Amino acid sequence: MIVSCNNNQQNTESQQTGLPIRGTWKLISGTLIEKNDTTVTDYTTGKSFIKIINDTHFAFLGHDLDKGKDSANKFFTSGGGVYELHDSSYTEHLEYCDAREWEGNSFSFTISINNDTLVQRGIEKVDSINVNRINIEKYARMKD
Repeated sequence: MIVSCNNNQQNTESQQTGLPIRGTWKLISGTLIEKNDTTVTDYTTGKSFIKIINDTHFAFLGHDLDKGKDSANKFFTSGGGVYELHDSSYTEHLEYCDAREWEGNSFSFTISINNDTLVQRGIEKVDSINVNRINIEKYARMKD
C-alpha cells in the first residue's frame, strides 16, 4: 500500500513538471547517427510506426504497409516498458521487445514538444550487440 501511494506521488510529480507526453504518437521520421554514418528513415511512406504513452508505460509498434508481401521491405517491431519523465529528460526502460537482445536496457532522451510535434533525441547503447548511436525521432500526435 505504501509503494502504491509512493508511485502515485511520483507519477503526479512527473505529470506536473513534465511535458504533455501522454497520448498516441505517429513516427514521422527517424535519424540514426553511428560513427560517421547517418541514416534517415521516412515513416510516412511504406512504413507505419506508433508510440503509445500513458502515465507509467510506453509501447511502440511498427510495420510495413505491404503486409509483409515484399520481402526486401518487410518490417515489424514492437516493444514497451516503463518510463521516467523529469522536465525534458525522458528515460525508457525497455522490458519487452521483439529484438530480445534490446530487453533490459534503458535509453535516455531529451524531448521537446511543440504543438502536436514530439522530438526525442538520445543515445542508444547496447554493448552486447555493439550498438552505440544517436537516435533522433520526430512524432506527430494522433487525434482521437
